[in-house]
Amino acid sequence: MRLTTNTIRTAVMIAAIATVTSFAAAQAGGSAVSAEAKQKLAALKQSVAANQQKLHKYQWTEVQQLTLKGETKPQQQFMCQYGPDGNVEKYPMGPQEQPSGGRFKQKMIAKKKAEMQDYLGEVKSLLAAYLPPNPQKMQEAVGTHNLSLSQDAAAGIVNLTFTNYAQQGDQMVIAFDPKAKSISNINVNTYMGEAKDKVTLMISYSTLPDGTNYPEKTTLDLPAKQMHITTLNTNYRKLGM
Repeated sequence: MRLTTNTIRTAVMIAAIATVTSFAAAQAGGSAVSAEAKQKLAALKQSVAANQQKLHKYQWTEVQQLTLKGETKPQQQFMCQYGPDGNVEKYPMGPQEQPSGGRFKQKMIAKKKAEMQDYLGEVKSLLAAYLPPNPQKMQEAVGTHNLSLSQDAAAGIVNLTFTNYAQQGDQMVIAFDPKAKSISNINVNTYMGEAKDKVTLMISYSTLPDGTNYPEKTTLDLPAKQMHITTLNTNYRKLGM
């Protein structure tokens, strides 16, 4: 059978389209999201939205412990609550660390402290893309095939794993209890600027008597700066009480 020029061109075009489509699918993520994963995601989104409303009615105490280059720094305590803009407001509690040494040493300490605060501010901005989990971004993971589901039947927990969630190559895993409609823990693996500047966040959740789900313990690791920060949230009480 003799092939015409038009036939050859058509075959080449079909092959090219198939290649582009295959590449786009690979870039989008893994395999199609299962119906069960979509169902669990819907329950998670509903739980997150309802729980955020409850948390806005509380104030609590945050205890922060910083370890820098192997040295444990003095604990810091803050009184926290949500402000009118929806962001958490923190107010220092207890005695504050006073500068020591001569003027030159104090100046150097102040400079290093300012640099560290600037870096932590950038980390905070990065993590704001993950926490609290954004219902819209979680739903986008369905369309891009960047959501997978696994189960821990013994614990009654489902793990929803989001990849390429806020930036290429990151991962967020949310352990969700569908029966209690609450989050058990969240693990985030991401990075600052370059992939070598890793940021790892682990959050363990607990539940208040009225069913409000809250982040009880947070562990933040910043290996590039040799920083390890542990945060405990305690003494939850409703505003005005």
